[in-house]
Formats: sequence, C-alpha cells, structure tokens
Amino acid sequence: MLGLFKVKMAAVKFAQSLKELRIHLCQRSATSQGVRDFVEKYYVGVKQANPNSPILIRECSNIQPKIYARYELGREMSMPLGGLSGEQVLETIKTLSSKQT
Repeated sequence: MLGLFKVKMAAVKFAQSLKELRIHLCQRSATSQGVRDFVEKYYVGVKQANPNSPILIRECSNIQPKIYARYELGREMSMPLGGLSGEQVLETIKTLSSKQT
C-alpha cells in the first residue's frame, strides 16, 4: 500500500513545453544520496505519468548532482541537486516541469 502511495505522490505531469530531463549524479558520493533516493522511490511514478518524455539518468564518478531541463526551441535550465533529499529532488522536478519557457 505504501508503494502505491509513493507512485501516486510522484505523479508529476510535465508541461508540454518540457521536452527532456537529464539528471546527473555520482554513484557513491554523499551529495548525490538524495538523487539516488529519488530514483529508487519516485522515478517510476514520474515516468508513468510522462511515458513519452525522455528522463535520462546519467551516473558519473566524482561529479556534483545536477538536473537539466530542455524546453521548446532548445532552451535549457539547470539546478544543482547536491545535498537534497529525495523529496526535495522531486519538488525541484515539479518546479522545472511546470515552467513555461
């Protein structure tokens, strides 16, 4: 039952102007722990709510976690994710996904 709640809670519907999300994280660093938690707890729900939108997860050693959002006409925004919890990463995605650029 708790797993179903998490999937519903993570149901973030992207604005049509958002074309792609890219999430960069380190597999081991403490600053990327919240991003790894997001992937484990919320990624499936976000992807199910946006099946046609690319959500790319890029793992790389010794990098600072960051999210990039690509919108119509090639516009991009990025936000750092270092030190955030999984829930805060989800809130960051909600913010980026609702922007109309």
